[in-house]
Amino acid sequence: QVQLVESGGGLVEPGGSLRLSCAGSPNSFGISDLGWYRQAPGKQRELAAVVSGSSGTIYADSVKGRFTVSRDKYGIAVYLQMNSLKPEDTAVYYCYARQLGVDYWGKGTLVTVSS
Repeated sequence: QVQLVESGGGLVEPGGSLRLSCAGSPNSFGISDLGWYRQAPGKQRELAAVVSGSSGTIYADSVKGRFTVSRDKYGIAVYLQMNSLKPEDTAVYYCYARQLGVDYWGKGTLVTVSS
């Protein structure tokens, strides 16, 4: 079973940047997908960016060119560099992992983009 802990959320002005981190434990055995989903107020959870073992790197259209997802070489940590942030990026960001066909989620970290 994988446990995921996010960090790096906070308040940022439009046009600013944030970097989210997710540390997983206890090991990376069998993890195929690792990345980030987000849920804005009043909306459903949606994929933001995921590194997939079968499909490569996947980005939501709304974040392409602004967000970069990366996975460490050991496969148990994932990062999300978010640039040129917009108010519509405001959401709770959840770390996600798929291990041996089972999905796991972190508790989420809040990102607020506002002036």
